[in-house]
Amino acid sequence: MSDYLSVTSLTKYLKMKFDRDPYLERVYLTGQVSNYRRRPNHQYFSLKDEGAVIQATMWAGAFKKLGFDLEEGMKINVVGRIQIYEPGGSYSIIIEKAEPDGIGALAVQFEQLKKKLTEAGYFEERHKQPIPQFVRKIGVITSPSGAVIRDIITTVSRRFPGVAILLFPTKVQGEGAAQEVAANIALANQREDLDLLIVGRGGGSIEDLWAFNEEEVVQAIFESRLPVISSIGHETDTTLADFVADRRAATPTAAAELATPVTKTDLISWISERQSRLYQAANRRVQLQTERLSKLSNSVIFRQPERLYDGHVQKVDYLTQRLNSFMTSQLGQVKQGYDLLNHRLHAVDLLGQLERYHDRLQIQERLLKSNMANIYDTTLARFEKAQETLLSLDTSRIIARGYAMITKENQVISSYRDVQKGDLLDIELKDGHVEVEVKNVR
Repeated sequence: MSDYLSVTSLTKYLKMKFDRDPYLERVYLTGQVSNYRRRPNHQYFSLKDEGAVIQATMWAGAFKKLGFDLEEGMKINVVGRIQIYEPGGSYSIIIEKAEPDGIGALAVQFEQLKKKLTEAGYFEERHKQPIPQFVRKIGVITSPSGAVIRDIITTVSRRFPGVAILLFPTKVQGEGAAQEVAANIALANQREDLDLLIVGRGGGSIEDLWAFNEEEVVQAIFESRLPVISSIGHETDTTLADFVADRRAATPTAAAELATPVTKTDLISWISERQSRLYQAANRRVQLQTERLSKLSNSVIFRQPERLYDGHVQKVDYLTQRLNSFMTSQLGQVKQGYDLLNHRLHAVDLLGQLERYHDRLQIQERLLKSNMANIYDTTLARFEKAQETLLSLDTSRIIARGYAMITKENQVISSYRDVQKGDLLDIELKDGHVEVEVKNVR
């Protein structure tokens, strides 16, 4: 029996061989992920190819550093060590590092995060804010030592001098860059004096630009109340920050041009054009009103003001006739009532009562006549006052007092500016007209 080994002894021997074999200490494998289901901590799945399958284990520490999400059927390259699991008698690979086969881990992470944010609606056009036409102060989130800030300052100063630029010195690559970019975006949004943000950096590899692909930077730009222009990398470089920004610029110079869509020269030209149009419109309005005034001043009403009250005189006569007719009718009715009452009083032999009624009748008659006279006098006084007011506008009465009215071609002359040397003028006096020729104007 001494020639037989126990299962445990054989397994321990094989494990020792695996652990000591230098070729199994660091193994590089390529395979497809199989039987993968994400677990809270450590990950257990299989790697397979056309001919074999091996169990794989990735501890939580290594999985957190992965940088992309494992997916069923994904082909990956892994680095790890082979070990035997004694209780199960199976061997597996402990994965220390992994990356997608054919493309880098960052590229996979980029596509996965882009898909996630697209499905969440972060890149939809309805979330984009318009860029202000006129800005007073621009915030710039970039490195203070790079060419980005110099290009932006130069372009803005050339296009619209007077626009202020506030730099938020920011680390734009390496560890902690994403957190600093997001923090400065939030800090800029707390200020009330900024109109716009430019987030930028120069060109570089995907690793150099990676801070602008981090989800916290995308979230900060998406939540910004200030419009954001991104200028990250060269024209061919694209980051997730470019997708979520309100506008993307290929270069820092282009970003500065987007931030100042109207130049100072264009603005001055626009103001000058509007000023000229306003002056012309006001001039036309004054000319129109002058012509209208001239037309009204020469209308027949001002030349023959009696026409204004002709109708009113006729109306006063008509109302006077109606008033007299009405009063006569009322008086007749009163007298008729009196006669009737007098007859009835005589019939019943109530002489005392009749006398009282007779006295009251006389009083009412006097009051009626007095009211009629007052109404007539008041109406006549109003008519005479209106007539006198209208007659005061009659130019012939003014001329009759020793004044004269000068006209040229039937137009009244009110200023020396309306007369030129050699003009023929007509002077209207109270008893005739005099035609004169202008010798001098001063």
